[in-house]
Amino acid sequence: MSESSPASQPELPLPFPELGRDLPLLPVRMLNEYQYCPRLAYLEWVQGEWAESADTIEGRHAHRRVDRPSGSLPPAEELAAEERLHARSITLSSNRLGLIAKMDLVEAEDGFVVPVDYKRGKRPHVAGGAYDPERVQLCAQALILEEHGYRVREGVLYFVASRERVHVEVDADLRTLTHNAIDELRLVAAGGTVPPPLSDSPKCPRCSLVAICLPDEVNFLLHENVQPRPLAVGRDEAMPVYVQARHAKVAKSGDTLEVSIEDKTTATARLAEVSQVVLMGNVYLTTPTLHALMEREITVSWHSHGGWFIGHTVGTGHKNVELRTAQYRASFDEGRCLRIARGLVVAKIQNSRTLLRRNWKEGSAPESLLEEFKQDIDQARRVSSIVELLGVEGNAAARYFRHFKKMLASPGDAASFAFDFERRNRRPPNDPVNALLSFAYALLTRAWTVNLSAVGFDPYRGYYHKPRYGRPALSLDLMEPFRPLIADSSVIQSINNGEIKPSDFVSVAGSVALDGDGRKRFISAFERRLGHEVTHPLFGYRLSYRRLLELQARLFGRYLLGELDDYPNFVTR
Repeated sequence: MSESSPASQPELPLPFPELGRDLPLLPVRMLNEYQYCPRLAYLEWVQGEWAESADTIEGRHAHRRVDRPSGSLPPAEELAAEERLHARSITLSSNRLGLIAKMDLVEAEDGFVVPVDYKRGKRPHVAGGAYDPERVQLCAQALILEEHGYRVREGVLYFVASRERVHVEVDADLRTLTHNAIDELRLVAAGGTVPPPLSDSPKCPRCSLVAICLPDEVNFLLHENVQPRPLAVGRDEAMPVYVQARHAKVAKSGDTLEVSIEDKTTATARLAEVSQVVLMGNVYLTTPTLHALMEREITVSWHSHGGWFIGHTVGTGHKNVELRTAQYRASFDEGRCLRIARGLVVAKIQNSRTLLRRNWKEGSAPESLLEEFKQDIDQARRVSSIVELLGVEGNAAARYFRHFKKMLASPGDAASFAFDFERRNRRPPNDPVNALLSFAYALLTRAWTVNLSAVGFDPYRGYYHKPRYGRPALSLDLMEPFRPLIADSSVIQSINNGEIKPSDFVSVAGSVALDGDGRKRFISAFERRLGHEVTHPLFGYRLSYRRLLELQARLFGRYLLGELDDYPNFVTR
């Protein structure tokens, strides 16, 4: 092969050999997904991705009756020619085909069996009576039945919405199409590379995994020939629930969370409207409630009374081993770590510069100062080591915080004099502004840690921040560009708007912290900032910062898995 020739795609022999007992069987519904969109099948089957939508909920509702087992399917040799039967929710498998199927209904008459597959919608008026994905799924069920000795000549698709039965002949053409789909999907799964997304497809808007797949965003970053549609942008229908009252109890009553103090209910929230539960200090969570939250994949975050992020509780967690393998592999590549770290630091300095420029209280930020930040950015892009990068970031951060007070309300105002800020200090913070900054960074760390875990990452293995026990290094990495945009902005707005006052702080042994009421108001300001909508500088659509964190996490995953050439850091304009 010449150097200019494209690399050949590795191939496995087709058809595949019979599966061993220790290898997973392919659910036949995945053949439906593969015929519809190969990328969708890969995301669900190989990477274990899943997301609910109105369509998936409606489909599950349509299957309520057929999912309840009733009747039985006798062995093929015991099925009499004159016997008629209806057996619901029958599970059969075939190692030769590598398939397993849960069949909604199996009917028998005249010595033949007929698989019946329920579909939620109306019958489509197309050739063959149905689309190929549904026909292939039905044919796969027929092939499994034949593997068990039954005679099959047709299947039936029952469309619930229109109450129509469509008979599908299991002919040679459909068998060939189905066998090809089986072999192709197993080959794609074995290859370990996610298929490319569909381009500007009408299928994408109704897909439940569109915010995970990111078809338009990936195509735009690779080719820049299609302006992304706002398909990955959803409403923040579920919100975090914060509980910080001492000795508060969180319990479940039906589908509702109840917060009580001394057996008196003080607040309630529907579980369907809760994205996570954030507990601060001495708060009691009942075991049945924790189980219910884990079943619903609602994260519980634990903080100290002072707001320091301790950890979080999840269910079994995301099962995307492929993503974590790529994450770990990249973390041992010094060159790749440096490349990732440079991009994060450059984005952080750029966003810090923009925040100063936009929020400078007295006139305009000096051009000389803005130029110094530009020099920091250029220097960060040229560094040859993480150590050198840390020095550049440290110098830029010191300059940024030396001028941070220029974004706060005038010290001439008596109410804001206590917020006069000289320099960054922590562990512990010894003035109100530093206390707010530390608390905001703890909240942002929690937001990123929960988000990364939900996407499938290990939050504790990063690229810029050194991994150590209990340190969510990847969360600290990816939050760097968002420190000024979310955390620092929340501090500035809460002070300048008068939401937080000097009287909201307590000082103990030189450590300054928010009191309970002040913390509650600042949390509200922080969550409001997360809900603030911005225009994405690359994709052009508007989305909340809360959604943006998930989008950036998934784009980072696409980069680590080799689908994108670089990670597109978020830089505001």
